[in-house]
Amino acid sequence: MVHEQRSGAGLSLNSDTKDIQALAELDPESWSAILAPRLAYFAAVARAEHVTRAAHRLQVPQSTVSRALVRLERDLGVDLFARHGRTVSLTAAGRTFLATVERALGEVERAAESVRADADPESGKVAFGFLHTMGSETVPSLIREFRADHPRVRFTLVQNYGEWMLEHLRSGELDLCLTSPVPDAPDLAARRLDEQRLRLVVPEDHRLATRKRIRLAEAAEETFIMLEPGYGLRRITDDLCAEAGFRPRIAFEGEEAETLRGLVAVGLGVALLPPPAVPRKGVVELTITGQRAVREIGVAWLEGHPDTPPVAAFKRFLLTRKGRLLA
Repeated sequence: MVHEQRSGAGLSLNSDTKDIQALAELDPESWSAILAPRLAYFAAVARAEHVTRAAHRLQVPQSTVSRALVRLERDLGVDLFARHGRTVSLTAAGRTFLATVERALGEVERAAESVRADADPESGKVAFGFLHTMGSETVPSLIREFRADHPRVRFTLVQNYGEWMLEHLRSGELDLCLTSPVPDAPDLAARRLDEQRLRLVVPEDHRLATRKRIRLAEAAEETFIMLEPGYGLRRITDDLCAEAGFRPRIAFEGEEAETLRGLVAVGLGVALLPPPAVPRKGVVELTITGQRAVREIGVAWLEGHPDTPPVAAFKRFLLTRKGRLLA
């Protein structure tokens, strides 16, 4: 019976406010689209047990509340109130419905407070992604400096590889990210901030360990340790090796640069890596000559996506760090 009413022409989808119409157009079969705009009226009348008093508290005309209740009961096919002159009381069905409605309205209230709190200029939240190699020194220093002027802004920090972060920018789970290479995509905005020189890292007892500089082509016969495909640094390494005229022979693939450096230290191969935050024993790091062996670091965000005040403030701060992000 209820399902027939819900699917049929008897629903008053076009007889309430424009908000109801907009909700119904999203999914005409959805109870939430049909009922949501009326639930606050229902809960207010249920608490006051009086339509006029409820309308006064809601600051809307009594006729608006009365019509909303009639349509709510009509769409549900259930009497929610017993009328007693100017007062009303809940039926058994009304009491059951009220318990769930109040929980739902409470969730809406909490959700509204949460998003408002996240957007607060003084104490809002920034969802910030960055590369693993920037987690030990660069990002902590950036946040410390930013919070000197914005001490109450909160951060959700996420470390991952570049492509993963770009997808999470697109989904709205991240506001900003520091990534490499700097993305060039129509749906993303990005600004180059700095660059890191890449070095050939070899074990300290390696035949090349006495050198300070090397052409990458001289390592063509070496066994390489690399990040997995999909990582920005892996793409840069593949391109540099191709530019040097060889395709690297890969022994190990990993997910984090310092793990790769550790594998080099125990003699399992060589790697092309950015400088470490802290010098690592057991390895020698050689400067690459003859080609531009660098990775550019940039900040990216979703093009056209509106920023909350704390996100806008942190973005402005990052852009002022151009040329000294890694200092």
